[in-house]
Amino acid sequence: MKKGIRVAVDAMGGDFAPGNEIEGAVLALNSNSSLKIVLVGNKSEIESKLRTFNNSYTNIEIVNSTEVITMNDSPTEAFKSKPDSSLNVSLELMKRNEVDAIVSAGNTGAVLTHSVLKLGRINGVGRPTIGSLFPTQRRMTMVFDIGASVDCKPVHLVEYAKMGSIFFEHVFKIPNPKIGLLNVGEEDSKGNDLTIETNGLLKSSGLNFIGNIEGRDVLKGDVDIIVCDGFVGNVILKFAEGVLDLLKAKFKEFASTSVLNKIRMGMAYGTLKNIMKDFDYQEYGGVPLLGVNGVVIIGHGKSSPLALKNMIIRAVNVVQNEVNLKIKNAFSLNKQNKENQ
Repeated sequence: MKKGIRVAVDAMGGDFAPGNEIEGAVLALNSNSSLKIVLVGNKSEIESKLRTFNNSYTNIEIVNSTEVITMNDSPTEAFKSKPDSSLNVSLELMKRNEVDAIVSAGNTGAVLTHSVLKLGRINGVGRPTIGSLFPTQRRMTMVFDIGASVDCKPVHLVEYAKMGSIFFEHVFKIPNPKIGLLNVGEEDSKGNDLTIETNGLLKSSGLNFIGNIEGRDVLKGDVDIIVCDGFVGNVILKFAEGVLDLLKAKFKEFASTSVLNKIRMGMAYGTLKNIMKDFDYQEYGGVPLLGVNGVVIIGHGKSSPLALKNMIIRAVNVVQNEVNLKIKNAFSLNKQNKENQ
C-alpha cells in the first residue's frame, strides 16, 4: 500500500476559497499524519490563512498560481484563457507525477473538461463518468452518471457500470456489486432505445446486472450501482438535495408552531441528527471522476472544511486501492478479448 500520498488541493476553487480548502486540508492532516498536501493558488493569500492555525505543518506545500476559474466561466474558454489557474496548475502537477490525486470544489464543468484535456482518457474509455453516493434503506448506493455527459450511447452506460463496479468493489469492499439500470419499468422491453439496448449489453457484459429498476427503487438499496445517462442522474441528484432542504424546513416549521412541538423536536434532536447525517454531503466529501488518467475528486461549490477533509480522504482511498490501475487493466483486457474474437 502506497504511503506518503500527495494530494493537490485546488485552493481557489469553491465558494469559500481558500479558507475552507485550507481548513479542510488541516483537518485531513490531523487524521493522517503521513499525508502530504499541496495547496495550489494565490501564495500570499494561502500563507496568510495558514498563519491563523497555531500548528506548523511541515507536510503542506504551497504552489503559486495567478488565475482563478469562477463558477461563471465557460469550461472550454477557461482552459484556453486561464492556463495559470489553480485548477490547471493542480492538474499539471498530476500530469508530471508530482502529486497522486487532486481535489477541487470549483466549477464542475471546468474540472471535468480540464481533466479530460490535460490528463486524457484511460485507453478504451469513451466517456469519463461522475458518480455520487445516495443513502438508502440498506447501505449506500452510487449513481453513475450524475452530469458528466448528458447525451450518452448504450456503450457509454456499460462503461459507467464497469468503472463504477470497480470503484465500489475496491473502495467500499463490496465484492461483485449489484448493478441496476434506471428505467421507466422493470421489464426488459420497457424504456427508450437507449435503455433497451443498454439492457441487452449489460446482460452480456459479465457484470452483476440484476435488470431494470424504477425511480421508486433508487433509495431502496436493492442495488449497489445505478446506471443512467447524465441528464437523468443530475436531475435525481438535485431533486435529492431539494428533498433534504424540504425536510429541514418542515422540521423547523413544526417546531415553530407551539412550545410543545419545540420541546418534542428538542427531545428528538439527537435521533434526527443521526438520521439526517446519512443525507449530509459533507460526510461523503466529493464524487470521483472515473475514466481519466489520474485521480480527481470533485466537490460541491459550497463544500465546508469537513467536506473538503473527506474529499481528501476519499482521494487517498482511491489512490491506495489503485482504482485507476484496475480500470486500466479491465479495459485493456476487454480490448484484448474483442481483438481475439
